[in-house]
Amino acid sequence: MSTPTGLPFDDFRNLFSSLPGADNHAAQQVSERDAQLTKPAGSLGKLEDIAIWLARWTGRKPAVMKPLVAVFAGNHGVAAQGVSAFPPEVTVQMVANFAAGGAAINQICATNDLGLKIFDLALDIPTADFTIEPAMDERTCAATMAFGMEAIAGGTDLLCVGEMGIGNTTSASAIYHALYGGKAADWVGPGTGHDAKGVELKAEVIERGITLHKDHLGDPLEVLRRFGGREIAAMAGAILAGRMQRVPVIVDGFVATAAAAVLYAMDATACDHCLFSHVSAEPAHRAVLTRMEKEPLLDLDMRLGEGTGAALAAGIVKTAAACHSGMATFDEAAVAGKA
Repeated sequence: MSTPTGLPFDDFRNLFSSLPGADNHAAQQVSERDAQLTKPAGSLGKLEDIAIWLARWTGRKPAVMKPLVAVFAGNHGVAAQGVSAFPPEVTVQMVANFAAGGAAINQICATNDLGLKIFDLALDIPTADFTIEPAMDERTCAATMAFGMEAIAGGTDLLCVGEMGIGNTTSASAIYHALYGGKAADWVGPGTGHDAKGVELKAEVIERGITLHKDHLGDPLEVLRRFGGREIAAMAGAILAGRMQRVPVIVDGFVATAAAAVLYAMDATACDHCLFSHVSAEPAHRAVLTRMEKEPLLDLDMRLGEGTGAALAAGIVKTAAACHSGMATFDEAAVAGKA
């Protein structure tokens, strides 16, 4: 982590020295009650772990009353390099589709009774092409992170973060390459549907970007501003705000994990309040989660983004909370316990 310089990132650097810790007392209370519920010990598997996780990061009995899916949309200058199978105007068109209720995320949110907010991040002003210059200057990146932190301003007790942005798998792959090294080919995949030739092009574009910015890869926030889209910066801010305000966070797929990876690179405990919803069909996602020591909840061969995996996981989290809080204990139900 770089030394504070009086520049816009300094406020964020300072937050990492004051991250709220877990409420282990609340977690212990839930664990003790779980042992008394009318079921064999451990029989609900990960649902029991999720209930304890909720208590650990909210400090109260597991409950999900106001879940929110926040989808951040941004456009990328690097898309001019031909790294996506779709043109940049699709980002604007899909945001309109979200507003009209016609996307997959709308259906998942409606089915699971989840709130949904779409954040348009200056879609008419793409970030710069990172093969030529940094995607954002420090002020823009910091301001976008701060904007992302406001996603929970209306009040929520479970935040799901997702994204939309043509070219953003290239941006995410570049972030992973900058953070973890290796070759660009280790971190790229088909994204929205590229063939093998398109994947090779993405790797070549990323290698050019890494070469240009190679002297600045030791600072995760510099990696974010040089390669990240506005939606990735905003998700990083939203995840950080969740930690500061004790709101558990569910992270979506390949691109959303890039935002979490930047925070994790700053402080390996920064994402302890996060549940990683699923492992994407993007080939490198599993390797990223392994490096971050995170276990995905679902493996459904999905790669859509838009917060869809996080929203599916939110339904499971709601179920876990309801099972713990609604089930009777053996004493309450007058059911004989284990002999």
